[in-house]
Amino acid sequence: DGYRNTNQVSDDYRYQDGNYNAPNDGYYRGGDEPTQEEDAQSDVTEGHDEDDEVYEGEYQGIPHPDDIKEKQKKRAPAVDDEYRDRADLMAERMEDEEQLAHQYENIIEECGHGRFQWTLFFVLGLALMADGVEVFVVGFVLPSAEKDMCLSSSNKGMLGLIVYLGMMVGAVLLGGLADKLGRKQCLIISLAINAAFAFLSSFVQGYGFFLFCRLISGLGIGGTLPIVFAYFSEFLSREKRGEHLSWLCMFWMIGGIYASAMAWSIIPHYGWGFSMGTKYHFHSWRVFVLVCALPCIASLVALKFMPESPRFLLEIGKHDEAWMILKQVHDTNMRAKGEPERVFTVSYIKTPKQVDEFIEIQSSTGTWYQRWLVRITTTLKQVWDNVLYCLTAQYRMNTLMLAVVWFTMALSYYGLIVWFPDMIRYFQDEAYESRVKIFDEEEVSHFTFNFTLENQIHRNGEYRNDKFIGMKFKEVRFEDSLFEDCYFEDVRSTETFFENCTIISTVFYNTDLYEHKFINCRLINSTFMKEKEGCHIDFEEDNDFLIYLVSFLGSLSVLPGNIISALLMDKIGRIKMIGGSMLISAVCCFFLFFGNSESAMIGWQCLFCGASIAAWNALDVITVELYPTDKRATAFGILNGLCKFGAILGNSIFSSFVGITKVVPILLASSALVGGGLLALRLPETREQVLM
Repeated sequence: DGYRNTNQVSDDYRYQDGNYNAPNDGYYRGGDEPTQEEDAQSDVTEGHDEDDEVYEGEYQGIPHPDDIKEKQKKRAPAVDDEYRDRADLMAERMEDEEQLAHQYENIIEECGHGRFQWTLFFVLGLALMADGVEVFVVGFVLPSAEKDMCLSSSNKGMLGLIVYLGMMVGAVLLGGLADKLGRKQCLIISLAINAAFAFLSSFVQGYGFFLFCRLISGLGIGGTLPIVFAYFSEFLSREKRGEHLSWLCMFWMIGGIYASAMAWSIIPHYGWGFSMGTKYHFHSWRVFVLVCALPCIASLVALKFMPESPRFLLEIGKHDEAWMILKQVHDTNMRAKGEPERVFTVSYIKTPKQVDEFIEIQSSTGTWYQRWLVRITTTLKQVWDNVLYCLTAQYRMNTLMLAVVWFTMALSYYGLIVWFPDMIRYFQDEAYESRVKIFDEEEVSHFTFNFTLENQIHRNGEYRNDKFIGMKFKEVRFEDSLFEDCYFEDVRSTETFFENCTIISTVFYNTDLYEHKFINCRLINSTFMKEKEGCHIDFEEDNDFLIYLVSFLGSLSVLPGNIISALLMDKIGRIKMIGGSMLISAVCCFFLFFGNSESAMIGWQCLFCGASIAAWNALDVITVELYPTDKRATAFGILNGLCKFGAILGNSIFSSFVGITKVVPILLASSALVGGGLLALRLPETREQVLM
């Protein structure tokens, strides 16, 4: 490919009249490698000479890059960048980036794939796991949270969508910042925001503050996905990239399994909480929210010990820092392989021409907030320029096609994974209603009810001098009935209503039978005393174990698809993987017409999730590979933000058809998958491409 090993450059450089003479074809040429004795001596004296200016690699006889640049300046008079046309500077930068891409690929191959990459794999995997957990948290806590905080139907719906809204904004914003501030720094910021506000959300009592905390928590975790894939890909060689990025995707599945298992084991246990007075209650669902923040915190701590991406550092001109990190990667892997004597032979790496550089504002310029305002606005402008760059002629078609594929995939997948549990609940409700007991014209007098009445309808009944004490009504309806001289004390009710009833001389003491539960009723000389305050959770009834099981099986079902996609990603290519997976998923959607029971819906959900995961993995890989380093996280963030917008639409549209018809959700999901899959086949294949 025209790139030679830089450790053999010395023989082509000879001192002639005190100057270096180098071949003019632009390539380094090799000579004999130093002997073992020379290596030993150089190891001892490396970095130490009389002037303390010996740089890494000089012991190999390689001239310092500054000396080469000085010689080039003597040969041709230099023109200051400020007098050069911007187009010329950009053309020079593009040429430099192309050279760097091929040289960097050779360097990563020399560093090998070993302990360093596997360590980074698990650290970034925890961050990806935190993203997977975040998607499931609200769905699991919603049945308890809606009663703990007395949520209405509209508030409950907003809580379900607010996390996706935060993730959409976070993906675009933090993904763009990662191309300007660095992968590691922005990932730390992203995880810190998520951990802080997820922790805070478990303690707040009010609905508004809880909603705000989940929004900011989602914003933080939204930035992890674009940064994680951009970060990890820049430590992988071309032969390893597709496979190992696919293995990394497994942590999203592990996050779903972790959330399901924790919800199953924590939320139903009422004793796993505490109360402070009558106003502050820390129920078990709040413990679950805390536990779900652990993967994020673990990744945040571990990330402090990992280096910045050297590819990013080279892109911004920090040659020495990038070189030291690459040497660390090489030495770590060589020691793990039992070859510590292997020398990192790279001495100089091409750095692209720097066109846009920050000019540090002096501390004496303006006030501190003015200086920070300038820095922030400058950075945001550069992020916006990167966003616009993804729509320039060079990348416009790829960006638009990827946007359609991401959106159609998200609309179908996220819509269906919400629709499946809703349909299962619908089947459960239908079965429950079919077992309702109906009592007509019953007459009860001087009787004490101190047990639970459930799933009953009482019509045209008469109740005189009866007592209802320490009991619960669940799904009970009284129609056209008479209550006279009755006494209700310490009564709780769920979905219980009195319709067209006459209530005479009756006392309600410490109950939650509020005014809205009496529909068209006549209340004569009746008294309501000390009504129950707030909402009340029934941990046995509000948390259906089947819903946890469905989510657990749905997450586990993607394991075969993850393994297959990882093993075949570099063999059959990204494009065929996306198109094939989406078309197979579309076929799976049609089988949903035969899902007329809970077990059938669970089975089809597992099949759909297992078939679609390969498309998600391939989309992640091709998005990373289609864009250059200084635009990679930005482009990924834009597309992932569009994905979350598709998720919001999918959740809203699909859930509205539960109990009405199955035709619209199934046809919408399958047609979107077919259209996206066919369009994906027109994308360029990237498996033989080096990272630009």
